[in-house]
Amino acid sequence: MPPVIAAPVPSELRTVFERFYTTEYVTVDGAGQPIAWPVTPYPHDEGRCIDITTGIGYPKKARDAERDPKVALLFSEPHGSGLAEPPMVLVQGTARVDEDDLAANRDRYRREGKIKLPKATEKLPPPALDRFMAWYVDRIYVHVEPQRILVWPKGDIGAQPEIVLDELPAGATPGTVPAVAPDGAPVWEPRIEQLGTTYPTAVLAVVGRDGWPVAGRVEVSADRDAGLVRIAAVPAGIPVAPGRACVTAHRHGPEFEWQRNFQVRGALIETDEGWALAPRKLVGGFEVPESRVAVFSENFKKVRRYRKIAKAELARRKATA
Repeated sequence: MPPVIAAPVPSELRTVFERFYTTEYVTVDGAGQPIAWPVTPYPHDEGRCIDITTGIGYPKKARDAERDPKVALLFSEPHGSGLAEPPMVLVQGTARVDEDDLAANRDRYRREGKIKLPKATEKLPPPALDRFMAWYVDRIYVHVEPQRILVWPKGDIGAQPEIVLDELPAGATPGTVPAVAPDGAPVWEPRIEQLGTTYPTAVLAVVGRDGWPVAGRVEVSADRDAGLVRIAAVPAGIPVAPGRACVTAHRHGPEFEWQRNFQVRGALIETDEGWALAPRKLVGGFEVPESRVAVFSENFKKVRRYRKIAKAELARRKATA
């Protein structure tokens, strides 16, 4: 593990880390595919470490970080933060997975959730039902230690970013995508057409030639006739090239009382009209509608899968204990 940053992160950035309900967490899977999901950030040590968490029933966020600890956190959605014109902040850092004590992690998740996400926490079942909700309440934490921080003041992606921290190995350059096309045939699903309407912006995630993931919030639109998700402009300071990419859309209530999200994975290509994503796969995340009952009815199939995965994860842990 690299050493912890000696100096604290500037206070204005710590405020972003603390006040944002979500950060877009980017990992790279075994095929070199960047995957970005909105998660809740829990900064500590004066911003020198930022924790995120995932349920044991959907551990891929942690498993990808175990395989490749180079991850990114993008702070680009300020809704509900109370901050006026905050910057867009990209953190590239090294991840460490923490799952040694699931019970302690569960207690921490409930405790911190009541503070940061009180409205969302209200929808959690009481602790007496934890044994039935292990897939969700048994938590895996990922500790991210920043090594490079880029800042776009006021979220202006047309301006060159300020480099607040750069402790990456010499020669590492941000944002250049390996020219590796994703597998699979083109796809088009109705939800893609929400890009540009329900979701005027989304997060574009790519992987640099140095292996570090990079991301930025961009204006998007769905071009059904062409079968493409068009990207109006890529943030300055993030040069891109054709290759694997991910576009993630999400939104939430002002107090995080509900949240919706999905992502489109595919091939980033350059067209006569600019950059675009050729979709190969749409993945829906775990969503929280406004009704507590609807949380389970809308996620019924996902919950069945998550419970099966959690059962296998717990059995594996018991076998290796």
